[in-house]
Amino acid sequence: MAKHALLSASGASRWMACPPSARLEQNYPNKSSEFAQEGTLAHELGELTLSHKLGSTTVRKFNSEFKKIKANPLFTEDMPDYVGIYVDTCLERVSEARDITSDAVVCLEQKLNFSQWVPEGFGTGDMVIIADGTMEIIDLKYGKGIAVSAIENKQMKLYALGAIAEFSFLYDIETIKMTIVQPRLDSISTDIAKAEDLLKWADEVLAPVAQMAIKGEGEFCPGNHCGFCNAKAVCKARADKNMELTKYEFEAPKVLDYEDIAFILGRVDDLVKWSKDVQDYALARALEGEEFPGWKVVEGRGARKWTSEDEVGAVLLEQGFLENIIYTKKLTGITNMETALGKKEVNRLLGDLIEKPPGKPKMAIESDKRPVFIPAVEDFKVESDDIPF
Repeated sequence: MAKHALLSASGASRWMACPPSARLEQNYPNKSSEFAQEGTLAHELGELTLSHKLGSTTVRKFNSEFKKIKANPLFTEDMPDYVGIYVDTCLERVSEARDITSDAVVCLEQKLNFSQWVPEGFGTGDMVIIADGTMEIIDLKYGKGIAVSAIENKQMKLYALGAIAEFSFLYDIETIKMTIVQPRLDSISTDIAKAEDLLKWADEVLAPVAQMAIKGEGEFCPGNHCGFCNAKAVCKARADKNMELTKYEFEAPKVLDYEDIAFILGRVDDLVKWSKDVQDYALARALEGEEFPGWKVVEGRGARKWTSEDEVGAVLLEQGFLENIIYTKKLTGITNMETALGKKEVNRLLGDLIEKPPGKPKMAIESDKRPVFIPAVEDFKVESDDIPF
């Protein structure tokens, strides 16, 4: 079983914002999800493909290992296409580095130790490229739920520090490039920093916070970083923050004004996530035998289903019912089609038959990067019969 650092690079944005959360999380299990396992498989495919493309793996070994990856239940036909975007990006960066330095160093799955600043801190860089005065760390993010940017990304900064500690005694590294490739969200981002600036940040900001975190000291500070915290369902600070909405004192009128509504909009998403986390935690514990005063576990409402669709069809056809009444046919969605056939194959065969209509309007915080939605003129048109006078 792989060892996990208490102050992991992947959790840096969380424990740096909320130092005591690292110790609190130790009391609650870190359950690996199917999405995490899928990401691990994609990383294995990425490493294998790059190793083959860079000449470190023979065709025979590549085919043998790829066959094992393909046999994994989590493998999908579109995985090689998405991983291919990451591979192509890495190869482009390697080519650029070799244009500068013919013998540029390229490392795959490089172990990175940043314990000089973070106690027991270590991680793995998917690809590290070192050319004359420059080093680049490239990280594959296979998830598609949340977009992750490389700009001021603390995980990437820790990887960069680990790479500096590993290679600076051999190479004169002045500039660090940190790149995140998230192919399923069509996102590639790069942040650039001076090595001296990173080292200054590590000494003045990172190390003091890491010392607090390793000791379980500091203040709990709930926020967006709570999403992947193992203690998110039972954290009192998070509960207090979400319960603030119930204490909000509205003005005297019987209806909410726009300021009241804006206040609620700014907190409702966190409130919904928190309440769902608490529900899920309570159900999981109750199923293990724990009791919550005034609550019990009951069987949910199940939906009726046929015990055998083939037998149902046979009976109805024998009774003379038409097949088009008994059976319905519907083309599967684009995402499912890409999973079954592969993204490239779908684009090749069906690209001209795919469109992306505008999404439905939704409320978003003012700092959201998306442009303001402008309704079409037709949205305001009303028929004469609809005019209320």
